[in-house]
This record gives sequence, structure tokens and C-alpha cells, in this order.
Amino acid sequence: MTAPRGPAGLLRGLLARPLASYHLLLASSGLLLVIGLTMVFSATSVEAYATGGSAFAAIAEQASYALVGLAAFWFCQRLPVRTLRALALPLLLLAFAMQGALAGVALLHSSGVIEEPQFGPVASNLQWLQVGGLSVQPSELAKLALVLWVADLFARKDARLGYWHELVRPLFPVAGLMLLLVGYHDLGTMLVLLVLLVGMMWAAGVRMRVFGLLAVLAGLGVALLVVAQLGYRLVRLTAFLDPNCDQMLECYQAIQGRRALADGGWFGVGLGSASYKWGWLPAGHNDFIFAVIGEELGVVGCLVVLALFAVLAYTGLRIARRVGVGIPGSKRVPEADRFRRLVAAGVTTWLVGQTVINVGGVVGLLPITGLPLPFISAGGSALVVTLAAVGMLAAFARAEPAAARALHARPPARWVQLVWAPLPPLPKPKPPSKSKSPHKPKERASERSQRTTSQ
Repeated sequence: MTAPRGPAGLLRGLLARPLASYHLLLASSGLLLVIGLTMVFSATSVEAYATGGSAFAAIAEQASYALVGLAAFWFCQRLPVRTLRALALPLLLLAFAMQGALAGVALLHSSGVIEEPQFGPVASNLQWLQVGGLSVQPSELAKLALVLWVADLFARKDARLGYWHELVRPLFPVAGLMLLLVGYHDLGTMLVLLVLLVGMMWAAGVRMRVFGLLAVLAGLGVALLVVAQLGYRLVRLTAFLDPNCDQMLECYQAIQGRRALADGGWFGVGLGSASYKWGWLPAGHNDFIFAVIGEELGVVGCLVVLALFAVLAYTGLRIARRVGVGIPGSKRVPEADRFRRLVAAGVTTWLVGQTVINVGGVVGLLPITGLPLPFISAGGSALVVTLAAVGMLAAFARAEPAAARALHARPPARWVQLVWAPLPPLPKPKPPSKSKSPHKPKERASERSQRTTSQ
């Protein structure tokens, strides 16, 4: 059978290279980061100049977050699996503590115990926790912490995940408390946590009836959270379902976003030439930055961004499939490879699910949830945590069996390993064969014939 020629053959040859996953991941995430910095500058330059006299104030801050995120990428790319697994529980406890502090300060303020949403050096501002001069979003750390903790739990249990009680005892209480703490303040992030949890359960091979029960529990939880916050959440939901909602109140942001997309046409009005960012589009630099992309770069620009996210999704799932192939000649998958596979599946479903929710809200296919667009929206906590997660994927891409063998066959210079990334561990060799020799039956037959002759 001859190999296909032309573009299909070239693409198949490129994808067959040992480090194809690694290069695809770096290319797609790097291009999305560059597009994000460009669009943040375009969306914030007018307001930054009007308020502070400098059009570069907001982009300078976002660029500093990007540098911290690249440092987090480099750091996570160098961490071995045992270190990531050791960090899973401390990160989860830290996320619990930060979410608890955020909820506690907000509760004290709403009950009238404190006049301002501040208790000592800790202050609460919607989904942001301010400690001194540092402002962080705990829900972003919760995504990374939940991925690592669930992956470590599932990797240790392996085949026992088929039993219901193995999921109920450790997973559901912890995940339920995390979803409750996050969902009370940020329903959109809670939906992302549910998506990544479902993706990891699917990658672990959990039975389908568990997914059915999880869907029922998730639906009840979302309904309770909507009822608990009858204000803006119910307004957003009813505005999405009502085609005749007030365009100057409930539907203002959604209508303005769709008008910006429509004005862009196929090729856009030009980079930096958008008109809706002049105070007509709320959260144009954050939640609705996709509308600014549509106005300035048109349908073509939107398709390029979505294509890069599609490449990122394909690469993440490819890493999850290849890194957990197990020992050659054996059906057993080492525990470290199971952990890598589950983390890759969780990070991929997290980023893709958040992208779908954000873009669906901008174009009017889903309710608006206030989620940022990964890599592109302005914001420090989201960008740093996202790049840290991509750094883990990069380490796992280098740990694919073919990639690890290729790197060990032609290792980079020692200074490159020290500056960039160490060599990944080699896959375990094939166990020795235990098949019986084909000559033994003949030998036994000859021995029996000799004994019969002697008798």
C-alpha cells in the first residue's frame, strides 16, 4: 500500500514526527498568546489614554502577567510527575483556603457585621481576593488544583474506579465542596470545573451510569445556585431566553457584542479601528474581547482564533492518548503515565470548555457567564494559571514514548537542558517473552518412545 501524496501525505508525515505534539502545542499556544496581547492593547488603548494619559498602561500590565505566565510555563515544564502529584493536595487546600476567605469576607459584609468587604488585610471584590496589594482570582487556581488532585486520585485507584463507592467517598464530597465554594461567587467557573471533571472521568473509563447521575446532580446544583443569586444570574438567564428583552438594560452587552461582530464583516474594519471599544461595549477587553476581534479582524480573524483553539484541543487529546500507551506487550499502564493522561485530558477539556462557553455567550448561542477567553482576555490570574497548565502539557508531550526515545537518541546540549527542559524519562522496555519452546513436545514424545522401547 503506497503512502498518500500531496498535502495529505505531507501533513501525515509531519504529524508522524516524534516531537509533533510538542511543536503543535508551542505553536498554537504561542500564537494565541501573541494575538491576546495584541487584542488587549487594541481594546484598552483608548480607555487607558482617556483615564491615565498613556495608551500603554493596560498592555504593560498584561505583558507583565504574560512574563510571569511564561515563567510558570518554564517551571511546570521542568517538574517531574512525582513533584506534580506531591503538589496536588497542597494546591487544593490553598484553593479551599482562598475561596473560603473570599466567601467569608463577602458573607460578613452582606450580613452587616463589617461595613466594607474587608477583614484586616484581606478584602473581597466580586471574584477577586485582595491580600495587601496583591489581587488574585482563587477560582483560577481551583481549576489547576482540581485537575492535579483528581488525576492523582484516579491514577492511584485505576481499575477500582468501576465501583461506585470508590468515587463517592473521596471524590464527590471534595469536588462538591469546591464547586459550591466557587459556584456561589462564579457560576461560569463552576461550569468549567464540571466540564473538566467530566472529561477526566471519561478519560479514566468511569461507567456511563455515573455520568447520568452526575448530570442530574449538576443540574440540581446549578438550579440551586441560580435561585440563591436571584439577581444578576436570573436576569442573564431570562434575557438569553427572552427575544424581546430590553436592549438598553438586560440585553445591552449581548446586543452590542453581536453588533460589533456584524460590523466587522468578512475581513473587519482593521486592527485598532474598532468603534465599539470607545465605551460602547462593556468588558470589551475581557469577557467580550472576541467581539472586538470580530469587528477588527472580521470572520476570517475569528476563524483563525478558533482554528488555533482547535489545534490546541487536538494536541491535548493527542498527548493524552499517546502518553498513556503502557508497556509494550502488556496491557498495564504505569501509574505515572495514567497521571499524565488524566491531567492532559483535564487541562484540554478545561481550556476547550471555557472557550466554547465564552464564544457561545458572545455570539448568542449560550447565556453570558462572565468567563474570560483563554490566552486572549485581559487578566493576570487566568493567564498565569493557563500558561502553567500548558507547561505541564509540554512536559507530557516530551514524555511521549517516541518523543522520549528521539530526545535520548540525539540529546540537546547540556546547557539547553539546564536552561530549557531536562530529558524526559525513557519508556519502560518490553518484558521478556514467556512462551514455551516449540521443540518441547517433540522432546517429550521421543522420551516416551524410548521408555516404551526399554520396557
